[in-house]
Amino acid sequence: MIVGKGLIASLFLNSDRENTIFFASGVSNSLEIRPEEFLREETLIKNTISTYPDKIFVYFSTCSIYDSSKTGSAYVLHKLKMEQIVKNSCKNFLILRVSNAVGKGGNPNLLINYLARAVVTNDTINIHTKAKRNLIDTDDIKKITFDLLEKKKLNKIINLAYTHNYSIIEILEIIESFYVKKAKINLIKSGSGYDINIPDVEDYFIKNNLNSKEDYLVKILNKYYLP
Repeated sequence: MIVGKGLIASLFLNSDRENTIFFASGVSNSLEIRPEEFLREETLIKNTISTYPDKIFVYFSTCSIYDSSKTGSAYVLHKLKMEQIVKNSCKNFLILRVSNAVGKGGNPNLLINYLARAVVTNDTINIHTKAKRNLIDTDDIKKITFDLLEKKKLNKIINLAYTHNYSIIEILEIIESFYVKKAKINLIKSGSGYDINIPDVEDYFIKNNLNSKEDYLVKILNKYYLP
C-alpha cells in the first residue's frame, strides 16, 4: 500500500506489497510553518496505522534532522514527533531518513532541478560557497528500501543517503561539464553542511561500485537530465 503522490511515493507504484505500507505523504518543505500542514500528516499517519495495524509501516523521514541550522525548527520537531508516533504505534516499522533525493520529475525547486534549469536557461545562480548537500538517486532509494525489507531490518531508524557530500560548487561544476555550458554565478560566503552516518546502507554503494562521487552524479544526470 502506497500513501503519497510525490517523488518517493512514485517509486513504489509498480512494486507495491500487500503486507507493507510505504508512507511518503506529508510535509516535505523544510521551511513549512503552518500548523494545519503538520496536523494533516499526523492525522493521516495515525489513521493509517489504526486501519492497518498488522502491516509493516515504512515511513520516509528526512536527514534534515541532522542539520544544525534547522535544529528547533517547526519542520524538524514535527518529523521527530512523527517518527516517535510510528515507533510507539507500530508492531513492525522501518523509518528511513532520506537525504536529497534526485529522480524523474519532482518539485522544480529541488536543488538539482533548479541548478540544471538555471544553467540551461543562463540564469544567474546564487552559490553559497560553504553549503554542502548529500544527493541520492531515487532508484537507489527504492533498491535499498527493498534490500532492508528482505533482510528484515525492522523496528529501526536508518539513514538512507549517499556515501559522500557534495559542495554546491562541486555540483554546479559537474552540471556545467554535463551541459558543456558555463553558468552565471554569484558567490556568497555562507552556507553549511552536515555529515550523515550510513552504516546500514554503505555496503550497497560499495557492492555496486558507486564510490566515485563525480561518476555517481554524472550517472544521475544522464538518467534524468539529458537535454
